Amino acid sequence: MPMFISSLLDLLLKGAAVALVFNEIRGFILAAPVLYGIYQAGGSLMAIWVGISSLGGIALSVIVPLFAAKKMRKLISVRQASPSSESATA
Repeated sequence: MPMFISSLLDLLLKGAAVALVFNEIRGFILAAPVLYGIYQAGGSLMAIWVGISSLGGIALSVIVPLFAAKKMRKLISVRQASPSSESATA
């Protein structure tokens, strides 16, 4: 049973990796109008500030899931490496 859960979590993480790639592409697509808006505004300080804020939000929405996936992968590998009390009694 633990191997089934392990393989299920591995499959889930692989699916999440594909979703992260699509998230990266989404970030690039969302950044283009922001940069174009800064260009159209003539590079005023307000346009640059709003652009930096928007790009920061886009970057956070792309980077935070990457760190979360890395932490989950590490947690799963640690749990797989250490024998649990359930598998010792089974």
